[in-house]
Amino acid sequence: MRMSELYPIGEKAEIGSYAFTEENIIRFAERYDPQRFHVDREAAKDTLFGGLCASGWHTTAAWMRTFLAFWKSQSVALSQRGLKAPNLGPSPGFQKLQWLRPIFPGDVVTYSVALLSSRPLASRPGWHLNTILCEGVNQNGEAVMRFESGVLEFD
Repeated sequence: MRMSELYPIGEKAEIGSYAFTEENIIRFAERYDPQRFHVDREAAKDTLFGGLCASGWHTTAAWMRTFLAFWKSQSVALSQRGLKAPNLGPSPGFQKLQWLRPIFPGDVVTYSVALLSSRPLASRPGWHLNTILCEGVNQNGEAVMRFESGVLEFD
């Protein structure tokens, strides 16, 4: 079964939510993006954000975490119906990454994915390149991040 058989082009699927707490914002930032507006509540007050906010990389990593959990549950559900889930491989990259608004402690972001296109790879029979739109909205329905990603699919 191909991804394009499971998900119509352009149809958005909600994949899960992630709650951003002060603790997890700081923990992530200390390790991967230690800018003052991500690691220091007091220093962040004097920045353009006006307070502590999550790293854009944190919001993107949270999308990946929710996608992997979603895909695992989809694979189990398909297996229970006697179907084999598509084999999704690595991503050859992403484009158009946008961090549209800051995410503050207490925000909950709900993530989604939509299949934009799928095409066979001439150089690798049985392989396809899927392009997906990855998005996140906060608890107020405001878009906070968006990017397009390639996902390899193989037999």
